[in-house]
Amino acid sequence: MWFDSWGDLLRVVLVGTAAYAALVLLLRVSGKRTLAKLNAFDLVVTVALGSTLATILLSADVAWTEGVAAFVVLVLLQLLVSWTTSHLGPGRSVVTARPTTVLRDGVLDDAALGAQRLTPAEVRQAVRSSGAGGFDQVARVVLETDGTLSVITTAQLGDGTALEPGDR
Repeated sequence: MWFDSWGDLLRVVLVGTAAYAALVLLLRVSGKRTLAKLNAFDLVVTVALGSTLATILLSADVAWTEGVAAFVVLVLLQLLVSWTTSHLGPGRSVVTARPTTVLRDGVLDDAALGAQRLTPAEVRQAVRSSGAGGFDQVARVVLETDGTLSVITTAQLGDGTALEPGDR
């Protein structure tokens, strides 16, 4: 269907504008951490906020106040989880995975690759993207908690304090 009514269109514009403004305000009040992409849980919250906004915009069955209440619930849960993971050590392991070294001193760790469902081709791509031409130039490749691959060349390794203690 191409067009239902001017009333439906006006509702999308008005409710959409109000919902967007409420989301922006809520994100500003809750701080930068709410939309950080530090781990998979953060990604889920970001996608859920976007999905909620889309639902408010397109579904006449969802009132603006219900949508804003959903935003508030998601942001409060995100704040609770981020506070728990930063203040209570054991809480972090429930929500966040640990970084995994998949290449050490130019040698792929086949067990780590298998456990993380990565291929050598994906590691090679990350190494190339970092500007390194070969594994011999790479000290570590780490699969981070947010799913990205960090490449640390031998020239960048320094004292290794940015690595997990077992990876130095």
